[in-house]
Amino acid sequence: MHKRKTALAAAAGSVLIGSLALPAAAQPVAAPPRGPLAERAAAADGGPPGSVARPAPARQAPANMPLPAPAPDAADRSVPGAREPSEDSRAGSAPAVDAEALRAAVSTCHRISRGAYRTDRGAPANVPVCGRDGVVHWNADLDIDCDGIRTAHCHPGSDPYFQPTTAFTQSDGRYLNSEELPFVVVPAPGPRWNYWASGIRGGTVAAVVHRDRVVYGVVGDTGPADTIGEASYAAAEALGIDPHPLRGGAASGVTYILFPGTRAEPIENRAAATALGEALARQLVAGTLGADTPS
Repeated sequence: MHKRKTALAAAAGSVLIGSLALPAAAQPVAAPPRGPLAERAAAADGGPPGSVARPAPARQAPANMPLPAPAPDAADRSVPGAREPSEDSRAGSAPAVDAEALRAAVSTCHRISRGAYRTDRGAPANVPVCGRDGVVHWNADLDIDCDGIRTAHCHPGSDPYFQPTTAFTQSDGRYLNSEELPFVVVPAPGPRWNYWASGIRGGTVAAVVHRDRVVYGVVGDTGPADTIGEASYAAAEALGIDPHPLRGGAASGVTYILFPGTRAEPIENRAAATALGEALARQLVAGTLGADTPS
């Protein structure tokens, strides 16, 4: 069962890459509590400087912590002239890099997390975060993040746990649009792993793979510190997964690939994320992305 579906039952009684320093719009922001009581546990302290921890239970923005040095693989990788992706590419049906080739490129796990994550409440903690050749990756389920700007399909009527906030904001200061922007949710910093220390920020470019489809997007929100496997409504829809926030999602078989030290700018620019993601994916499959493993 997916995280939100499990919690609902319980409640019922059962293209430019800059340096790692982000513009203000891409920094984590404070938000009110979100999610089911038992499932959306508060994240452990630790995170980007200047952020404010969200009250529990919440999908928390990280609390204050010293800014670590950039990860060894975090050198700028630029793709000039980000282009508008084709309709097929935007839908995830005709990726520039074959889905199977991407999965094969991250088939070996060099664990960088100190422990494993669960995918849902009550599930075993058996998902490690891995790092190799300039990427961070994991295999998990996909639960639907429908938070942020209210849209036709993401609002309190469709999602009882809807929150009008995301951990990161657009360049205009508004929260992200989960119905329009493919994005990945990373676990809030905790004892298992701290995404910030691995060179990952809001806007870091990501690829999500499911069956024969690939969609490119960004890191756009944070989730519970002990749970992994969540992406936006738009990401699920592009992958051919039911994007409904309660009945949708995928129980397994989803590969998440993040490229530390990269950034789609502005964060809400889907075309920039796609163009850069395709270029990075080609490098990953070709074995030319880089040999440094993020920490």
